[in-house]
Amino acid sequence: MRILIADDDRQMSELCCAIVRDAGHTPIPSFDGASALMAAMRAPQPDLIILDLKMRAGTGQTTLGKLKASSRTTMIPVIIVAAMKDQARQDEVKALGATAFLEMPITPATLVAAIEARGPKG
Repeated sequence: MRILIADDDRQMSELCCAIVRDAGHTPIPSFDGASALMAAMRAPQPDLIILDLKMRAGTGQTTLGKLKASSRTTMIPVIIVAAMKDQARQDEVKALGATAFLEMPITPATLVAAIEARGPKG
């Protein structure tokens, strides 16, 4: 599975890429919302997106809204990763179309379980 990882924190991005790679998937790193949108639109498109809420050049919430508004990307599952325990924000991003919300810090097992639960089968 091709997994787009959008996070402007390089260390977090590298960690997520390593977890994704170790789980047998192909990571596609992106470091801001604008480049994440472009990467999601390009062929071959990702099968799943892991999206940080706080990024430069487009917040995760704005990026999620644009992904779900586009017919080209609306069906791609999006897992939100954020360092907040704000239930209202979690509800907002789920209403926008996020398939899961993971609170930081995440463990490799938590991330892999979320990927396997939300990713395409087969």
